[in-house]
Amino acid sequence: MTFFTWIDLVYLLAAIGFILALKGLSSPKFARQGNLVGAGAALLAIGMTFAIPSVRHAGSHLILMLVAMVIGTGVAIPAARRVKMTAMPQMVAIFNGVGGGAAALVSMTAFLVLTTTRGGVAGKPAVYEIVEVVIGVLIGSVSLSGSAIAFAKLQELMPGRPVTYPGQQVINAIVGVAILGLVVTVAVTANVAVLVILAVLALVLGVIFVLPIGGADVPVLISLLNSFTGLAVAASGFTLHNNLLIIAGTLVGASGTLLTRMMSKAMGRSLINILFSAFGSVITATGGADGTGADARPVKTGTAEDLGVLMAYARKVVIIPGYGLAVAQAQHAAKELADLLTARGVEVFYAIHPVAGRMPGHMNVLLAEANVPYDELKEMDEANPEMSTADVALVVGANDTVNPAAQNTPGSPIFGMPIIHADQAQNIVFLKRSMRPGFAGIDNELLYDPKTTMLFGDAKDSLTKLVAAVKAA
Repeated sequence: MTFFTWIDLVYLLAAIGFILALKGLSSPKFARQGNLVGAGAALLAIGMTFAIPSVRHAGSHLILMLVAMVIGTGVAIPAARRVKMTAMPQMVAIFNGVGGGAAALVSMTAFLVLTTTRGGVAGKPAVYEIVEVVIGVLIGSVSLSGSAIAFAKLQELMPGRPVTYPGQQVINAIVGVAILGLVVTVAVTANVAVLVILAVLALVLGVIFVLPIGGADVPVLISLLNSFTGLAVAASGFTLHNNLLIIAGTLVGASGTLLTRMMSKAMGRSLINILFSAFGSVITATGGADGTGADARPVKTGTAEDLGVLMAYARKVVIIPGYGLAVAQAQHAAKELADLLTARGVEVFYAIHPVAGRMPGHMNVLLAEANVPYDELKEMDEANPEMSTADVALVVGANDTVNPAAQNTPGSPIFGMPIIHADQAQNIVFLKRSMRPGFAGIDNELLYDPKTTMLFGDAKDSLTKLVAAVKAA
């Protein structure tokens, strides 16, 4: 076999590794192994790429590539190790954006090569080659700027609510028409300057595309932008005639699209509605940050001691985690409480909503970090039939994912979204910092249910108090 045949075989092995990695990542039990398989496949592919003669003998360019890899590794490893679980979505967003930008730059560089020399003779590339470049530049640039705005929203560097302005639709239409015109112009003229202008306008499109999307919908947006990056990488693979890039990009694009669809379904809304509605722009909650104020509605509060006794003598307790648990890093305290209750003969499991936290699987990973057994984690569809037999539903920092308005309030921003039916439990214990609304910006009627008892405070502190109360019961 020729050397290039060996390269294709190694690339095929790497592609199989990527597929196996995705399979592993679909389950919390095998996610770690899947991640390692994917990283190993990527390392194998990179190593083989550097064995290609044209790369191995690239001289000063090879040195630049190695320096760039060292810098990238120096940034990525500390960032990944130090990032808090609560900040994982924004790290995914910014890393995804960098991938889209890289794909756009690769396509632009390839276009420069195509337009300056073709076998030593300057000439115009074939139309299909120009289309491949344009797709890579357009989608990659949108992914870069869009992901940057998504990062800024999640990191609270800018308002998380939808950002609108006068003439927004007109401006969007003008930018869209201009981009179509530039795409046609590049295809006809193969002009580098026009391609650069197209890239700039695509960056603008990414910004104005993301600005009107509210913070509650940004996780869905990140998944969509992730699929965009995959498509940009696949397009650059066609441009470079690299089969591995085509396969890897297609896998990312397909998995990102499927995840986006699954998240939209979990929220009970269409993708079009998520992308083009002002979800989360109206806040209807009343009262102050701590539930006080002239317009505040009364809620029932209790002590950790009383609630600890309630759970200690229950038959079944369902723990419903949310973003508040992640912010407080309370997963270990939640597991300690669950272990104590289990030791007393109480049946305990965790009910996980598909979009609990800020990204799919967020709660699963967080609880796995605390060594919570996988069989204690039940997805929403599996948990809901058991809620009516639960003595206590312990809601830890969740809000919108247990809000009955999704079921019984037509016109609510979250109406139609599937929820965990905490309201069906015999007793509801709600751990919350304050009476502030969740991401959707609307009040939660469950807080005022006669069966609900509030325990205000940091989730970790409240759970620690409950642990002490159960021990003393």
